[in-house]
Amino acid sequence: MTATGAPARAYISAMRAVCFLAVCGLAAAQDPREIVRRSIVLLDHNLAIARNYTFLERSDTRELDGDAHVKTRKLRLYDVTLLEGSPYRRLVGRDDHSLSPDEERDERKKLQDSIAERRKETSAQRAKRIAEWERKRQQEREPLLEIPDAFDFRLAGEESLEGRPAWVIEATPRPGFHARTSVGKLFPKFRGKLWIDQADNQWVKAAAEVTSNISFGLFLARLSKGSRFDIEMTRVNDEVWLPKSIEARAAARLALVKTLRIETETTYSNYRKSQAESRVVAIAPGP
Repeated sequence: MTATGAPARAYISAMRAVCFLAVCGLAAAQDPREIVRRSIVLLDHNLAIARNYTFLERSDTRELDGDAHVKTRKLRLYDVTLLEGSPYRRLVGRDDHSLSPDEERDERKKLQDSIAERRKETSAQRAKRIAEWERKRQQEREPLLEIPDAFDFRLAGEESLEGRPAWVIEATPRPGFHARTSVGKLFPKFRGKLWIDQADNQWVKAAAEVTSNISFGLFLARLSKGSRFDIEMTRVNDEVWLPKSIEARAAARLALVKTLRIETETTYSNYRKSQAESRVVAIAPGP
């Protein structure tokens, strides 16, 4: 063994180790389960920023007949603001038109009454109200924590969404999964697809489909196979991903007699940072 040979071999061994670690790191980065797990870990950070935003929420609910024609339609526009520490939804439009003078007066009275009521709260009452809102948000979040264990994931490719590269990940129910939450118990009857931003590791889009009928309340209601749910997000102020639209197309059977076919679309717009907790901005509804 020569003096010059030993350093050379050591250098080669070191480079092999570096390459091995790099390959392992790349493999971990491309592992779809880990991508999904990281995205869910980041939810708390995203939600903490999201609570500082107010927005417009437009809901469109349509009931269809057996031939998929619209029987009834309900359109509502709400201004959602942070009022004394928790959200307040104020109706500002109906059927893509401004409220009538009487409706506007009623909504303003409701708002003023709510402001007065919340400002009269003691510190303990205010803390209890905000804690209740946070508790509900936590309950909504808990089933998401089960997703990495509830599904098998396959990296299906990459797509550009919002002008940014995103992983496309397919999800199918994982055999042997044991749910902790009531929502988690429904996961074996869903399959879905996730689009996760590669730079931020945040969900940009999600789609889910019911693969077999889901019964509720001792079979008094049933969500039918083929029902679909789609969510799209948008990046706001280059700091947070917030909902852009949520769509549902579902067929449900009530009391094993009446079948309802429902389409709902909720869109979110005009995101703005809340300047003061109790400030409410009057915004004219639009299409």
